[in-house]
Amino acid sequence: MLFNSFEFAVFLPLVFAIYWLVPKRFFQAQNSILLISSYIFYGWWDWRFLSLIMFSSVLDYSIGIQLGKRKGPKTRKVLLWTSIVANIGVLMFFKYYNFFAESFADAFTLFGQGFDPLRLNIILPVGISFYTFQTLSYTIDVYNKRLGPAKDPIAFFSYVSFFPQLVAGPIERALHFLPQFHRVRIFSEKASIDGLRQILWGLFKKMVIADNCASWVDLIFATPGDYSGSTLLLGGVFFAFQIYGDFSGYSDIAIGTARLFGFDLMKNFAFPYFSRDIAEFWRRWHISLSTWFRDYMYIPMGGSKGSLWTSIRNIFVIFLVSGFWHGANWTFIFWGALNALYFIPLLLTKRNRTNIGVIASGDLLPSFVDVTKISFTFLLTVIAWIFFRSPDLAYAFSYIGEIFSASIFTLPELRPINLIVLIVLFMMLEWVGREQEFGLAIIGKLSIRPLRWASYFVILGLIFYYHVEDRQFIYFQF
Repeated sequence: MLFNSFEFAVFLPLVFAIYWLVPKRFFQAQNSILLISSYIFYGWWDWRFLSLIMFSSVLDYSIGIQLGKRKGPKTRKVLLWTSIVANIGVLMFFKYYNFFAESFADAFTLFGQGFDPLRLNIILPVGISFYTFQTLSYTIDVYNKRLGPAKDPIAFFSYVSFFPQLVAGPIERALHFLPQFHRVRIFSEKASIDGLRQILWGLFKKMVIADNCASWVDLIFATPGDYSGSTLLLGGVFFAFQIYGDFSGYSDIAIGTARLFGFDLMKNFAFPYFSRDIAEFWRRWHISLSTWFRDYMYIPMGGSKGSLWTSIRNIFVIFLVSGFWHGANWTFIFWGALNALYFIPLLLTKRNRTNIGVIASGDLLPSFVDVTKISFTFLLTVIAWIFFRSPDLAYAFSYIGEIFSASIFTLPELRPINLIVLIVLFMMLEWVGREQEFGLAIIGKLSIRPLRWASYFVILGLIFYYHVEDRQFIYFQF
């Protein structure tokens, strides 16, 4: 079920009404409603894959209980690795089996040997990378005694399958999210209004910015040989806004929807295209995944506390794994490696923690230096996104090679002025609201009610006017 579909427009208010009709003291019944609703939401896509999410839930709930009972370090380690191997094994099979089979065959061909591996017609279950990491974080935290084992199976299963963020995050931690299922939740008009406002902003990002960029991106990337370097650069820029509007739009809708039910999800995007360097970009982009890798991989490997070469190794490992997490294609791995290369100079010069706060905080406009830094960081990001969007590495290198040819100095053959104006207005509103939780939150602070409501109706009007089709979210494939 897509957030931008008619089905969800019916599903959400129906679940909302049933959920809040239950007296607040019966929060366990509310958890049951959420669990059933979440399974309906996920099963709407393909009910057969409910078995996978149930398997992960039962496995990690059972292992959590055993970790709470067992005191021996060897037994506890076996339990932990059972969870890791089982969860990652399922993920690897569905997401990476054919990739490894084909790469194995290519390796044989390289050495002059023919090999035809068994390829399977595997359907990738949506959201599997997200809920797998969510259940793993629970088991690891229980193993490390940061968290006690869950005793209520309904609450735990609801934590794993919570429908607003089930398919594309944010990837929640049990430490932050699971306790919210064990407490009484009281309806808050203010939280609900904030939630609706964030949902509206997420729909605008997805249906106006991302989906309209997608039409032009698909056109340009389909036949890049037909266009000049300037047009190809424009295609890369449009993809940067497509993936940002699509993914952060999903997160906004998820966070806003969770607020309607009295839950607080972690912030997943913090205006990343206003970043002044790549390190800041990765602190602001897909925050739930970046911090997951930091806490469960980077720090356990030693982080930056060891030698310089150890720190460089750890950075490369994290970015390569992050790339591989996104999909079974060498383009994603190269995308991760390229971002690591971007990051290393900042690490070597100890400037990776320079830009921590909000840019130009309290000021109307950024400084010339900040604009220069933002522009350079954005260009680096666009180049990396081209690898992310390309079907293979040869295609990506050819595409980028044409960008940096003499034809970049010509006018683009395609000039969608309306879309460019929309992107500029979108970024202006993001800039004004950059110190808020999300861009549209600034409108909620307007004291003049008619102006506030007029703003909402304008955004709604743009959504209906520019709505192209019910496009799937990009991160559903990850």
